[in-house]
Amino acid sequence: MERVMNVTKELFVKLTQNSLKDDEKVLLEGWVRGNRDNGKIGFIEFNDGTTFKNIQLVYDHELLSKEIYDKCAHFKYAGAIKVEGKIKLTPENKQPFEVVVIDAEVLGDVDEDYPLQKKRHSFEFMRDIAYLRPRANTFNALFRVRNILAYAIHKFFQERGFMYVHTPLLTTNDAEGAGQTFKVCEDLKNPTEFFNANTSLTVSGQLHVEPFALTFRDTYTFGPTFRAEHSNTSRHASEFWMIEPEIAFADLEDDMNLMEDFLKYIMSYVLENCKEEMDFFNTMIEKGVLDKIQHVLNSPFKRMTYTEGIEILKEAVKNGEKFEYNHIEWGMDLQSEHERYLTEKVVKGPMFLIDYPKDIKSFYMKLNKDGKTVAACDLLVPGVGEICGGSQREDDYEKLKARMEKEGNDKTLDWYLNLRRYGGCIHSGFGLGFDRLLMYMTGLSNIRDVQPYPRTPGSIKY
Repeated sequence: MERVMNVTKELFVKLTQNSLKDDEKVLLEGWVRGNRDNGKIGFIEFNDGTTFKNIQLVYDHELLSKEIYDKCAHFKYAGAIKVEGKIKLTPENKQPFEVVVIDAEVLGDVDEDYPLQKKRHSFEFMRDIAYLRPRANTFNALFRVRNILAYAIHKFFQERGFMYVHTPLLTTNDAEGAGQTFKVCEDLKNPTEFFNANTSLTVSGQLHVEPFALTFRDTYTFGPTFRAEHSNTSRHASEFWMIEPEIAFADLEDDMNLMEDFLKYIMSYVLENCKEEMDFFNTMIEKGVLDKIQHVLNSPFKRMTYTEGIEILKEAVKNGEKFEYNHIEWGMDLQSEHERYLTEKVVKGPMFLIDYPKDIKSFYMKLNKDGKTVAACDLLVPGVGEICGGSQREDDYEKLKARMEKEGNDKTLDWYLNLRRYGGCIHSGFGLGFDRLLMYMTGLSNIRDVQPYPRTPGSIKY
């Protein structure tokens, strides 16, 4: 079957190039997004999937046979149609052009029980019909942004010479040490039978990408990760995507510079290439989301030590600031409300909180000279608090070995430890949750609404 040559994206491109002409014939295939008929003239909102914007098809009884007019008048919402028509430029109207119908036919009709109608549906309802929700405006815009954001991530790294590594989804290691992994086995009574080892779905690609950084220098992995947390919050999912670069001959400062450059690049790329979609989110989902992103883009990412942050929070409590978790002490894991206070009220912009207590961070993080803190950072932004985290990796064999022995993973991760004996060097990296970044950029408040088919405790419908 020969592909139809005209798609609406091309028509908009030709319009910007002043090469779209009156009476130019077009042949289109797509879906009905609305249909109004007043008996003498009708208007179809049409979308073929190539742009977020609909175009208007006009069917006029004076130009069409009764058979074709009646056919157009009965096109149903969401029906797939094929239309032959000609361009009519309308620069004085809201829509710069429309298509006057010459002929049309139904390619795929719609049954009466079609669950989506041309009205607002709740996000909860839409999650129940995840296979249809890309057709709704919010999700149509969301998945377009998701696509462009994923492309921008690869574009950023590839243009800078990074090596893309596919890290395994099946692993014997729990990189975070949390133990909240999905176990993989054929026989529940003999969980090690298939692989001859206790196997689980990965919680992070970091440990597997580090060896590649110690060969190719600058590397990254970008793929699905899994957590078996029985959490039903709006920010947790059982399956989500992570961006995890790893860079050799780089310390924590280099890592933070990379984070800032990366985040600003991909945000700018989305704003530039998803103008209509981002305007939609700014108008319909979170008023001010564009200003929020611009504030991040236009701000230097400041640095503050964890110890300084704790002192500021203690002082705030002393001066009457009310937190839900009001007991502030050195060594605690900061809550989101504390992070937001620092980034929104103190710094008033994006910031790195650095040098965390070693006991609340992972074993692989570089021990600082004080012996109490590690060279780790969390990137905090107004609106959510932590959005990204990274560290310089421990490159000292003896220090890493001691930490791993203490945590009991020195036997399963001996290969990781050996990297320090076989030509190791200082290296650093970070992890950024792709889905949470999408939440931040679109204003959607639930992670279930930024994933095509969300996987959460008690829910795996599709």
